[in-house]
Amino acid sequence: MEIKQNTDIPELLRELGIKYDPDRLAEALKSRRGQVRSRAVQITATVGAFVARILKDYATGSVQANMRKRAVQLRELLTKLGPSFVKVGQALSSRPDLLPKPYLEVLSDLQDRLQPFPTDQAMAVIEEELQASIGDVFSQLSAQPVAAASLGQVYKGILRSTGESVAVKVQRPGIGDHIAVDMLLLRRLMAVIDKNQTIISQPLVPLVDEFAMRLFGELDYIQEGHSCEKFAKLYAHVPRIRAPGIHWSATASKVLCMEWIDGVKLTDKPKMDAAGLDIIDFVDIGIECTLRQLLEHGYFHADPHPGNLLATTSGDLVYLDFGMMSEAPQGARYAIIAHVVHLVNRDYQAMCRDYYKLEFMDPSVDTSPIAPALAEFFDDALGASVSQLNFRAIVDGLGNVLFQYPFRVPAYYALILRSLTVLEGLALSADREYKLLGRAYPYMARRLLTDPAPQLRASFEELVLDEGGGLRWNRLENLMEESSKSVDYNPSQLWLLADWLVGESGRAVRKPLCHELVRLLDTLVADDVRRNIVQRTGNQWWAERLVPILPGDREMLPRARMLQNTLRQQLDTSPPQSQRIKGGGVTQPEGARHLVDGLQSSLQAAMPRFQELMNQPGAAEIRAELTRGLVERSIARAVRLVFNQNQATPQVQGGAVQAQGVLPAGTVPSGQRQPASQQLKRAGQILQGTLPLGVASSVQ
Repeated sequence: MEIKQNTDIPELLRELGIKYDPDRLAEALKSRRGQVRSRAVQITATVGAFVARILKDYATGSVQANMRKRAVQLRELLTKLGPSFVKVGQALSSRPDLLPKPYLEVLSDLQDRLQPFPTDQAMAVIEEELQASIGDVFSQLSAQPVAAASLGQVYKGILRSTGESVAVKVQRPGIGDHIAVDMLLLRRLMAVIDKNQTIISQPLVPLVDEFAMRLFGELDYIQEGHSCEKFAKLYAHVPRIRAPGIHWSATASKVLCMEWIDGVKLTDKPKMDAAGLDIIDFVDIGIECTLRQLLEHGYFHADPHPGNLLATTSGDLVYLDFGMMSEAPQGARYAIIAHVVHLVNRDYQAMCRDYYKLEFMDPSVDTSPIAPALAEFFDDALGASVSQLNFRAIVDGLGNVLFQYPFRVPAYYALILRSLTVLEGLALSADREYKLLGRAYPYMARRLLTDPAPQLRASFEELVLDEGGGLRWNRLENLMEESSKSVDYNPSQLWLLADWLVGESGRAVRKPLCHELVRLLDTLVADDVRRNIVQRTGNQWWAERLVPILPGDREMLPRARMLQNTLRQQLDTSPPQSQRIKGGGVTQPEGARHLVDGLQSSLQAAMPRFQELMNQPGAAEIRAELTRGLVERSIARAVRLVFNQNQATPQVQGGAVQAQGVLPAGTVPSGQRQPASQQLKRAGQILQGTLPLGVASSVQ
């Protein structure tokens, strides 16, 4: 928007919320030199006394000892200076690159509540803005505000034109002028600090300018109405998320008329309990919605403090107050997910490189020296897993690292930290063991599994493949399990992952995945054959001699059974004919091909879309890898079977094996040791007929 050269202060303030121009603001306030000077004296005296205490701490070496005390004094100072500086303190509470941990903790408690201004003033603002009398617009309006904050207050009314209940937000008279003067003076103060301090690694004036633009944007209620509608449009598909509708006929730059929604504030535990509403449930919804805002469209609610969140009896989480919105760049969205993957992998060098994409560091700065500091913090803090770590603990711990190095936390990222910290704080008030990262992981897992973006596919590979290119099967299982907990999880979304796996770009994961599937199928089939032998002979010893157990079989079997159960639930068609395996339970190449063909046929019959996958270039590679792998595993069992022939055999009486149960390996039972040829002959007698092997025995 082009800023006009001649305009009054109110119009200028609206324009500054869209395109901030500090020089234009300074020019406009020249006519108010007396007001500016008076306010400058007040700010200088208040801030000067605080700075003097800080300098004394440095001179006496008591900075650390007095840090929390000074943080409390700063909070009191900001509150005394009014709404603009309260907003500044709230913004600073999520900037670990600017302030040490004690300050962040104390400033996070800053509240922007002010005493309500008189209702007659509010009515005058409404009539001036809407150019109509109160009675013409509203058939009813509460005599007192139902909520009040630093910039405005809210009344409940009934819209005359429709009879609907509405919330009417009215801006505090004169607040724009006060903010304009404060931002002018704050900028001048930061310019002086920038010239004289070396502690903070970044200039402060640009931060003030960005903050001022957001604050001026909050003064424009028409823009807030549009932001509300944009939010509702982008996230209407998210289950249980709601935003109020806007009544434009009763909305102006200082008056916002919204749909009235009955609900309970998440901080009001007695009312939540009385309504049968669970705080944790609503926080979980809020966390997933926040992640969607950040990582899907990048457009997010930047001020989700407890007063801006309502729980309804129908189970919806209602967002209010859309004055402060922000956007995350596309590249940063993918970089955040990659950063989480690198954290899970404890790849601290990769985390350091992420800081370039996240715009935390100038590309000219070498981030590699930061890796040891990250390792020292996370190796101590992570314990068993990332999901068990308190989010606030991460923010605090990283804050110590960020404060020591030349980090510059982007404004959007600081706002996200604040949003998630607020939500976690709400949850911790109800459950001291609540772990935000654990609750956030289902959404991240679903994105990694189902999002076809190349950046996320690369992160998926990093997560599930080890340094040697092998598959971390437990990681893949965990992704599958956690993604199913996501609010709108849909199993059909996994076809996107399957499409990628059989495509050219999935080659890196395809081969190690085939290797693991071979182990699973072979372990499952071999176990079924052993069970069949035991049923025929009653002797476990013979079963383990004829179908030898390979290294890792026992650990692999539970996972194989889980796969079996999953397939059983998915396949509704009849299984293929059993493949009969002779010669001591050793699978021949044609048997392996039969197993793969049978599995493919069953999957195609149950899921027609599977046929589309088989037409992809990687499908033939998967078939070949599975067949070859099964044959190789069978050969390994055959070799072990031959070498086992010189070990002890059970006693034979009357041409039949006695059912003596399991014989320990290496134990020589009573009776004569038999030559290998006779043992193989005996094996053939035990396996007289056939033993079922293939999809019929493994899936059914």
